[in-house]
Amino acid sequence: MGTPETSREPCPDRILDDVGGAFGMGAVGGSLFHFLKGTYNSPNGERLVGGAQAVRMNAPRVGGSFAVWGGLFSAFDCTMVFMRQKEDPWNSIIAGAATGGFLSMRQGPGAAGRSALVGGMLLALIEGAGLMLNRVLATPPPLPVDDPNLPAVMGGGGGIPGIPQVPVAPPEVASSSGGGSGWFGSLFGKKEEEKKASPSGGKSEMLESFDTPSTPIPTFEYK
Repeated sequence: MGTPETSREPCPDRILDDVGGAFGMGAVGGSLFHFLKGTYNSPNGERLVGGAQAVRMNAPRVGGSFAVWGGLFSAFDCTMVFMRQKEDPWNSIIAGAATGGFLSMRQGPGAAGRSALVGGMLLALIEGAGLMLNRVLATPPPLPVDDPNLPAVMGGGGGIPGIPQVPVAPPEVASSSGGGSGWFGSLFGKKEEEKKASPSGGKSEMLESFDTPSTPIPTFEYK
């Protein structure tokens, strides 16, 4: 049976893959936990031996429990994929609830219902955290640099899509001297027109000031 394109293995192989991964996770985690517990509960001088013995006794059992849980979860997940013909977080949530209820079935309907509720909530939290993490780490789409319509869009004043545009203020238009800018503007406007009309007037006035005779400097010499 095939499944839609996902990052996981297709369903017949997914069950074996999840069983092996769950067994390895349970064996490693159980070994660490029971080694620390056996070391703590052993007398002085026998701590390492007691920790190793606790690992040999309990690590395979924890790995087997994890493998059973992973195999049942994958089996229910593949069943939901086959029934619904699509991959989404609801398959994992329903599979987690079904796995929890199935493993607690021998303890009665009440215990099975509570385990199913806990399994569904746990898988819902895991799937929600995964969706949020993917949304945060998702890379933004690249800018359409090679888009042939990009020059037309930019020339029309639209700018590059997806980038906020800075508003550009229109250039200020200089008011003419004859406009309604008041007597203050007309006064300075006339002065500017006089300067534009006679660009060499300033030079001639400066030369005439040098040509005029200067006042004699008084002297205090005795004659």
